[in-house]
Amino acid sequence: MAIRCIIVDDHTLFRAGLRRMLEREPDFQVVGEAGNTTQGYDLVRQLKPDVVLMDIGMSGISSFEAARIMAKDAPGTRLIFLTMREDEDYLRQFLEVGAAGYILKDSPAAKLLSAVRDVYQGRKYLSPQVLGKLVDDFRLRGKVPRRQSRGASLTPREREVVKMIAEGHSVKEIAVRLGRSVKTVEAHKFNLMRKLDLHNKAQLVTYAIQKKIVKMPAGA
Repeated sequence: MAIRCIIVDDHTLFRAGLRRMLEREPDFQVVGEAGNTTQGYDLVRQLKPDVVLMDIGMSGISSFEAARIMAKDAPGTRLIFLTMREDEDYLRQFLEVGAAGYILKDSPAAKLLSAVRDVYQGRKYLSPQVLGKLVDDFRLRGKVPRRQSRGASLTPREREVVKMIAEGHSVKEIAVRLGRSVKTVEAHKFNLMRKLDLHNKAQLVTYAIQKKIVKMPAGA
C-alpha cells in the first residue's frame, strides 16, 4: 500500500520538485498540495493522508498551531516539518506539538525518503545535524546537570515514560499506551523531571539520548 502524502509549502517550484521525487518511488502517492497552512489543514481534514510534509514558516495560521489542530482532528496523520533553519526555538516547538519529523530542506533525497518511511511506520526522525546541534547546545550551556548517575534513580515505569516523551508522544497518548489515567502519567512526568532536574522537553530529549534511552539517527 502506498504512503499517501500531502505537501504544504508556499514555494510552488519546491512543491513540484518534492512531488516528483516522491512519486518516482513505488511506495509513495502524493494526494494533495497546499500553499499555506489553512489550505493544508483543509486538505488533511478531507483526505486524511498518512504523512504531511509541511514547511515551518508560511502565511496563515502558524505551522505549529496547524500541527496542534491536525493532531486533534486527524490523529492518524503523521506530520513532518521541513525547514532551512537549525533553529533551537523551532525545535523546541516541534517537540511541544508532538510532530513526527523535523527535516532540513537541504537533506539528501535518500535521507528524506527514509525519514518519511520511518515516520509512516510510527518512528520519529530529526535531521542528524539538528539533533547533534541540540545535544551540543545543551552540553555547552550545562542545562543537563551532571550530578549523580540519575539513570539508576528512575523506576522502570519512569524510564518508559521518558522514552515515549522523548519520542514525541503526548501525555494523553502515553496514558492510552500504558493503560493508565492522564493524571497518573502527568505524575510520572512531574516526578521524573524533578528527579532529573530538567525543565522542558528539549532537556529531556538530550538526557534520553545521553543515557541511550532513545537512539540518535544514524550519521548524527
